[in-house]
Parts: sequence; structure tokens; C-alpha cells
Amino acid sequence: MRRSPKNPESVDISSALSGWSFEPGQVNVRIIRGRDGKAKIQLRLDLGLLQMEVSGRPDGKRPHKHASELDYQLHRLKKHRDASGEEKDFQLTRRECQVLREESAMFYHRYLSLFVLGQYDGVVRDTRHNIGVLNLCHKFGPTEHDREILEQYRPYIIMMEGRARACAALRDGYTNTAIAFLRGTLRNVIHTYGNPAAKESPEALILSDMIHDIRRQLPPDPREELNKLLKKALAGEKYEEAAQLRDQLMALHAAGAVTMVKPALRTVTAKRRAATARKSRRKVTPDSQAQDHSAKDPGTA
Repeated sequence: MRRSPKNPESVDISSALSGWSFEPGQVNVRIIRGRDGKAKIQLRLDLGLLQMEVSGRPDGKRPHKHASELDYQLHRLKKHRDASGEEKDFQLTRRECQVLREESAMFYHRYLSLFVLGQYDGVVRDTRHNIGVLNLCHKFGPTEHDREILEQYRPYIIMMEGRARACAALRDGYTNTAIAFLRGTLRNVIHTYGNPAAKESPEALILSDMIHDIRRQLPPDPREELNKLLKKALAGEKYEEAAQLRDQLMALHAAGAVTMVKPALRTVTAKRRAATARKSRRKVTPDSQAQDHSAKDPGTA
């Protein structure tokens, strides 16, 4: 048991919490300047706060003179592989798995805070760290508990990494890239769950909602509007207008729009040719001339 400091008032955190109320259901986080001059992340809790380093291990420690416990264990694994040429005899102890789990909890608190702060590169970095912990424990844990206990969090971690990558792409103006990240992450989450019900999992629903929200804010695709007008023109047998719409769609396609020319585009040319052929036949057939005249003159019926 450690002794309390000689001057308890010197570690009173009331001043740090003053004016910063805890809000249930919200991630209350801020960045402050530490006494060492470096930025620190503070996460407000109901009974206090967590203070974390912005980079490196969140608690600032270097276990075994390495950046993290995971980094140290991966170093051990590499040495074992280099010495024996294989991994099969490498194994973590139960204590080592426990230490890795405790470290992953620190990284969880930090990537959650970084996401709220909009520091998405840090979120990707920390989620990749925790996926590394899951992979290492799952492969080399000594008991089923050590191998499986963290697997329940894998879909959530995958989701957070995907959301961070998508948010970074949106921030930089790459909307389609953001949607691609989210769709890929959604597939990964569903695959990780490995059952049909995965589409209704919290992670899948969050990703699907995010995709929907982004698409809803996008300006309408001019190709869709032109296709609607094209179908309307064809239905009304306005082939000249349809041909102009076809040309506009073809121009969009030639400009690099990633789309297939819809069957309606091919239909325009065929129908336009058919209409031209009918007009030509009418010009050379006496009966057609009479029919044209009577159609224009209601008094001849």
C-alpha cells in the first residue's frame, strides 16, 4: 500500500474541475497545456477526470523501454521468430494478456476523446493499436478466456477506425472517398460478426446511417435528372428532345463520369431513325400525303 502525499491539498483536483460539469451521455473532453509545456487530453468523468498524453502511451509510460506493452510483445515475438524461424512455440502469459487488456482500455479512452476533438489521424493510430492487441491475444493467449475476451469489441473498434477515416476524407472534401471507407467498413463489420443478424448490429446501423446522411446532403446527380427527362421525352415520342438529352448524357460520360450508358440512350437513336424513316415514306406515298392533309384539316372528315 502506498502512503498518501504529505500535503493532500497539493493534489486536490477541484480547481481543474471548476466550471467543467459532467454531462451524462456526452463525451466531455478538452485539450490543456501541461506543466511540461506539452498538450494533454482531459476526459471528464462523473467523479473526476482522466488525463492522457496526445501521443505515445496515454499514461506517458514506456514499459520495458518500449513505446507500449504491445510494442514490447511484438518485439519479443519478432526475436522468437528470428531465432526459431516460426511462431508456434511463442505464447503470452495470463499476466501479459491482462496487461495488454489494461493498456487497450487506455487507448480506448484516448481514441474516443480524439474522435470528439476531430483528430482523426490519432483515432486511426489508436484503433490500429487495439486491433493489434486483439490479434496478439487471440493468437497467443494461454487460455480461451485470454484469447476470446476482447473479441467482443472488434466490430466496434473496426467501426471507429472506419468512421475516423471517413470523417477525415469529408474534412478534406473527398465525399466519395468517405462513402467508400464507410461501405468497406460496413462489409468488414458484417464479416466480423459472421451472421445474417450483423446488418442490425449497433455498429452496422451507425455506419449505414452515416452513409445515408452523407448521401442526403450531396447535390442531385445531373445524370439522374437527365435520365428522368430522357425517359419522359421518349414516352412522349419527342425524339429530337430525347436526342439532345442523350448527347448531354454522353458528354457527361465522356468527361469521366463513372456510369454505364443506360439502355434508354441506345433506344433514342433507334426510335429517331424509325421516325425519320416514317417521314420519308410519307413524302413519296400519295396516300400518306392525303392522310397528312386530313389530319391537319378537321373540316375534311
